[in-house]
Amino acid sequence: MASTSLLKASPVLDKSEWVKGQSVLFRQPSSASVVLRNRATSLTIRAASSYADELVKTAKTIASPGRGILAMDESNATCGKRLDSIGLENTEANRQAFRTLLVSAPGLGQYISGAILFEETLYQSTTEGKKMVDVLVEQNIVPGIKVDKGLVPLVGSNNESWCQGLDGLASRTAAYYQQGARFAKWRTVVSIPNGPSALAVKEAAWGLARYAAISQDSGLVPIVEPEILLDGEHDIDRTYDVAEKVWAEVFFYLAQNNVMFEGILLKPSMVTPGAESKDRVTPEKVAAYTLKLLRNRVPPAVPGIMFLSGGQSEVEATLNLNAMNQAPNPWHVSFSYARALQNTCLKTWGGRPENVNAAQTTLLARAKANSLAQLGKYTGEGESEEAKEGMFVKGYTY
Repeated sequence: MASTSLLKASPVLDKSEWVKGQSVLFRQPSSASVVLRNRATSLTIRAASSYADELVKTAKTIASPGRGILAMDESNATCGKRLDSIGLENTEANRQAFRTLLVSAPGLGQYISGAILFEETLYQSTTEGKKMVDVLVEQNIVPGIKVDKGLVPLVGSNNESWCQGLDGLASRTAAYYQQGARFAKWRTVVSIPNGPSALAVKEAAWGLARYAAISQDSGLVPIVEPEILLDGEHDIDRTYDVAEKVWAEVFFYLAQNNVMFEGILLKPSMVTPGAESKDRVTPEKVAAYTLKLLRNRVPPAVPGIMFLSGGQSEVEATLNLNAMNQAPNPWHVSFSYARALQNTCLKTWGGRPENVNAAQTTLLARAKANSLAQLGKYTGEGESEEAKEGMFVKGYTY
């Protein structure tokens, strides 16, 4: 586990100074450490884990040019909703068939650097009897694993939620590493229409930080996912204000838990208006607000920012990502999409074996579009009307 070395008589880093973001400076370390300085305090955080070098290497591999993450970690219940949309029963055989289609798409590794799996998939074989993990590795794709146990009501809040799963996480992450996973994902959410309350924000940030520390200690690069839900009628400025507070809290607690920033990936929401807002904005405005937030809240030591799509249409998510990559960034600014990569692919497949090749071609086309967006070279030409359809579902649960 990470350890902290403090100079004698040095006070603990004051949270108010961190949140203000004015007196704390980030300096890129020369070794597996993060150094934070303010006027009165010198604090050094070093990763004592033997995995430190591997964590940095894994994070950089995932955050490689022109590539992003395929999020295929839907729980069995959520996967059942997807299958039901094409008239298929939610059975392990049908889940296996679709997941086989995804991981075995020829050449997928050219555009995809990591794949987040559900636990069932991590231990599952393809329909041809080959381990899913092995198929991914052969494609030069890093296998990852969803480790949270989902959202439950947060007692004492404004009808908000918290993410469970810390109990037993150390033993689970150790087992996942042995099974071949090299990164993890923990998703928690913040609802703007519900406040958000200070309690919910603190709970989200603390849970993410504890998960991240535990994951790194087991050799897994933690994807830190504080999702600001699209639900609501608020404008883009309200989203920015809330996200700024949430991200400040998250990075404060990551530092308190001695998480090595060079060995994490951030999976945030883009800064957009609420899905029900009348305030429609361009990709350029989304990019401007989101990049401003990144510059104000995320240390450059973090290797990659892997945005979630959060219910945007396939094309909208790609256009917004492309706008963010029109100039160099201190981080690898990329994607970690689920529905925005899989939606048209799933409909093309329809559960029929004769459609597998066509569905894989659709998946590759979507992955290539986002690869181009990561490089700032996506034009949007030739996109289907289906790919432009929004996928926001009010009150959507995973």
